[in-house]
Amino acid sequence: MNGQIFEGLSLTEIREINAEMSHYEDKTAVSIEALRIVQKHRRWVSDQCLVAVAELLEMSPAQLEAVATFYNLIYRQPVGKTVIHYCNSVSCWMLGSDQVRERLCRHLNVELGEMSADGEYTILPIVCLGACDHAPVAMVGDELRLDITEDAVNEILGR
Repeated sequence: MNGQIFEGLSLTEIREINAEMSHYEDKTAVSIEALRIVQKHRRWVSDQCLVAVAELLEMSPAQLEAVATFYNLIYRQPVGKTVIHYCNSVSCWMLGSDQVRERLCRHLNVELGEMSADGEYTILPIVCLGACDHAPVAMVGDELRLDITEDAVNEILGR
């Protein structure tokens, strides 16, 4: 770590990022994993953290921002404890994903991309989850939910 302090990152985050960097000659190869490490600890990547990670990886903040915004599973805004990614691909759309999304938003009293008032949920679209034969589908946290109906919303939300 060279005794250098990267303001905005915890020692745990720095250690985990350094452990990942030990596997690569080029520090920038760890950019996605470094962002995921920060997100694992904070649920999202703030501007301050992004700048600190960029410094640690010896890249510009603009380069790292390009990586962060390319991947839709890196969150640049605060999100709820559980992120619900509803698939909005053609197959899911044709089989009712819009109705499921509307019901989720209504039950949580949020618009798409907002965090619920209790900080528990955020609903985000995702292009495809690769389970078109079970459309509509969603990722609820790390769990893939298949063949979702509007009636499944209470179950998804644990209510």
